[in-house]
Amino acid sequence: MRSKVTLKELTGTKIIYAVLLVCYYWMWARRDWHDYYETIQNAVVVFTVLFLAIQADRIRKYSKEEKDELAIQNLRRADAVGYKVMVLAAIVIAFGCVVTFLDGIMAGYALVGTVLAVCVMRFIIFCVMDSKGI
Repeated sequence: MRSKVTLKELTGTKIIYAVLLVCYYWMWARRDWHDYYETIQNAVVVFTVLFLAIQADRIRKYSKEEKDELAIQNLRRADAVGYKVMVLAAIVIAFGCVVTFLDGIMAGYALVGTVLAVCVMRFIIFCVMDSKGI
């Protein structure tokens, strides 16, 4: 891959990090066991190692390139929206745990699911803002 690394690409790969977080939480929090779980776990670990190695190279290349200031400002705006959504979601999840006596495992699933949803939302907002040149 000799192509230029864009901020859109680096922002989009954060979704893969969030998916990996959901996978790892599922591996830690499940209460049952099936024989094929070991295969899934090994595949996730191998994918994580390979993905992080590729990403380290892409981030190194990005740090050497000229930065797009407008894209960086758009990303900061998208981050601000994502932060506000995440705070609101954490408050709702905490309140749900208190009121409905939600157990810790379900609260954890709600949190990692929210992280995944916020990552996708952040990427979509950033792409829209970047394409319109706001």
